Amino acid sequence: MSSNHDQISAFKAGLASASQKLNKRTVAAPMTSTPSPAPSQASASSRQDLKRKRPDPNATVYSQPADTGTGKYIMTQVAYAVNYLKSKATPQKIEDLLSYLSLQNRQQEYREAISRILRTHDKVIYDPKDFDGKGSFAFRPKHNIRNGDQLLGFLQSQTTAQGLAVKELAEGWLDAESVIRKLENEHRLLVVRNKKDDHARMVWPDDPTLTQNIHPEFRDMWHKIKLPDPETLRTELEKSGLVPADKAQQPKVKATAPEKKTKKARKSGKTTNTHMVGILRDYSHLKK
Repeated sequence: MSSNHDQISAFKAGLASASQKLNKRTVAAPMTSTPSPAPSQASASSRQDLKRKRPDPNATVYSQPADTGTGKYIMTQVAYAVNYLKSKATPQKIEDLLSYLSLQNRQQEYREAISRILRTHDKVIYDPKDFDGKGSFAFRPKHNIRNGDQLLGFLQSQTTAQGLAVKELAEGWLDAESVIRKLENEHRLLVVRNKKDDHARMVWPDDPTLTQNIHPEFRDMWHKIKLPDPETLRTELEKSGLVPADKAQQPKVKATAPEKKTKKARKSGKTTNTHMVGILRDYSHLKK
């Protein structure tokens, strides 16, 4: 029995020692295994640089002002309103302007801002008493001329004969071209027109009393008179003693002989022996 007990004890001891050796090998195995190659930090950073970073749409850009719908945008609306007034011959209400700009549903503060800017605009005439005290807006042209009588009165009040450019009238007067043509036919305006499109370019006042109607027979007689050839006319004038301006003889200038310069007598030097004036005699007149 004792031998069997000893064998069992030895077998258990061998199992215990074998178990301890097996545990030691499994723990030491990762240390002896070949490590897998890890990517270098340089290659990882280069790959990240190659990837394009997309900006965050929700990020706030602090270098530019936020779009509040005012500033330059409201001044653009004012410019549209001024052009609208230019196309209208009658004053307009603020409601008409806001309706044209599609701003009738905007905030009250925004609409009041546009009205305030238009009231002080240099191209807008504001009448606070018009439309029962609501106020009206009209375009302010360079010359406040909107009909033929005002045009004639303005031209007659001028102190010079400089005339008036039609483009300055058309800025605030839509039918200026047709009225100018009518006054021209009535001999109340002198008009210079463009050759390309026959549009009026400059206007001056005219006096219809100075216009004389000539019978068509005399007009035909006048136009039938044939003018001589320019070369023939030149020859005939030269035969009559009329010299053309480019061949006019200039008066001859008599040559005058140059004046001879006389040699001036040399002045004597300064006298130093003044104490002997009464004793010495002057012989300067004997010099040649």
